[in-house]
Amino acid sequence: MLSYFDAVVLGIVEGLTEFLPVSSTGHLTVAEKLLGLPVDDKAITAYTVIIQFGAIVATFIYFAKKIARLFMAWIRGLSDASRRGHDYTLAWAVIVGSLPVGVVGFLGKGIIAGPLRSLWVVAAALVLWSGVMVWAERRHAALAAAGTQRGEGQVTLRDGLLIGLMQCFSLIPGVSRSGATISAGLLRGIDRVTATELSFFMAIPALTAGGVFQAVEERHGLADLGMGQMLVGMVVAFVVAYASIAWLLKFVANNSLMAFVNYRVAAGLALAAALGMGWIAAT
Repeated sequence: MLSYFDAVVLGIVEGLTEFLPVSSTGHLTVAEKLLGLPVDDKAITAYTVIIQFGAIVATFIYFAKKIARLFMAWIRGLSDASRRGHDYTLAWAVIVGSLPVGVVGFLGKGIIAGPLRSLWVVAAALVLWSGVMVWAERRHAALAAAGTQRGEGQVTLRDGLLIGLMQCFSLIPGVSRSGATISAGLLRGIDRVTATELSFFMAIPALTAGGVFQAVEERHGLADLGMGQMLVGMVVAFVVAYASIAWLLKFVANNSLMAFVNYRVAAGLALAAALGMGWIAAT
């Protein structure tokens, strides 16, 4: 059974890292290891997915008006082709972009919950995916200088699909779901704030589906971890995630992702050094 201290720590880590491009799964895996929890235990893996519901609720509340606007535009567009504007297309982009990660996650669940739950994988992914983020930032800077970036009203269905395909890489611990989707948006020529908001919107179906699936599959093992601890983890994740969303949107409006790149590389190298020195076990 998890202690309430474990639940609070994991809730803080989840809420802080879910939307920042630093990999929540990677940080949760390290936190679990430091807390002395079995990182390859299916119930522990399921717990870290389920407390993401706190982050999902935070996203819903923070973007409530915008989500409602997109949903209504989608409903109206389905029934009346003449009312299909930018919001209708954006809604479809989010829907289509959310499908690939669900399919890949379901088909590869054995590998994701097994061999990939290694801290060596986390260390490598933290460093290697940083290269993709640097590439995305350089393209963003080039397009910004040329004045050819696209905003929210210019997002296409193709953008949604390609961002969704890139999101599949986030199933590798250490890559980061937001790091993958924001990078994909920048590479598609979308401005940084719009790419970040798309990342938030695509998180809702992805995290919800993952949480429900894991809760059903590991329902018996989860009961042993403690219902109170799960609730505490979700509440803490909600509070911290809400603050993280607000901060990140303000940050990306005027800053690049390079600060996160530097952190990822330093964290990945430090983790690799700790593993190599035998200070911490990989699984």
